[in-house]
Amino acid sequence: MVAVWRVIDCGHLANFPRIAKFVEQVQANMHIGVAGNIGSGKTTLTSMLAAHYGWTPKYEAVTYNPYLEDYYKDIPRWSYNLETYFLAQRFRDVLEISRSEDVIIQDRTLFEGVYIFVRNNLEQGNLSRRDYDTYMQLFELMMSMVRPPDLLIYLRSSLSHLVENIRKRGRDYEQGISLEYLGGLNDRYEEWISSYQGRLLVIDADNLDFKNRPEDFESVTDRIDAELYGLF
Repeated sequence: MVAVWRVIDCGHLANFPRIAKFVEQVQANMHIGVAGNIGSGKTTLTSMLAAHYGWTPKYEAVTYNPYLEDYYKDIPRWSYNLETYFLAQRFRDVLEISRSEDVIIQDRTLFEGVYIFVRNNLEQGNLSRRDYDTYMQLFELMMSMVRPPDLLIYLRSSLSHLVENIRKRGRDYEQGISLEYLGGLNDRYEEWISSYQGRLLVIDADNLDFKNRPEDFESVTDRIDAELYGLF
């Protein structure tokens, strides 16, 4: 299958008014979320899809979280601080997305901090029930003011695939992540995805190298085209 913008140059859609109008209507104020565990390839895929479709990327500000390095050194001490900071940043991002007229593709969604990282820290004893309940009150209040993504793309990855990707990219603060912690996150992701009620596209990422193999990236965009536009 070939995406419509490979068949018809986007600059010449005026020659195909019905298709141009259809694409414009479908894309108006759309929010695409890219979800997946640490090392699954979310940021790479977000960047590539933004360039391919002309969407506006919204990246998670990992570099600017003042708690991140402390968190990986002492997760129980810093889990509430880190996740509350992330929650505030992601909520701000979602508000900005809701006001935008562009198609926004977001690297990690508001839901993941809640149902994956915070839940995992609760389950592993890194977060008290009192702090968890306070966090959830904030989240529920925020969700009353925003809507979920129009499409959620989930990159499903095995633990071994995640570990290899984390090793390759070499971020110092990630090298100490334990297998128990990473595996717990993977379990939480699968639990969340199994009950997710919104529009969902699951991509098995273990055997894909969409950065270096064009055919792998094309297989992803073909599925997105089919899901969003129903053209193939």
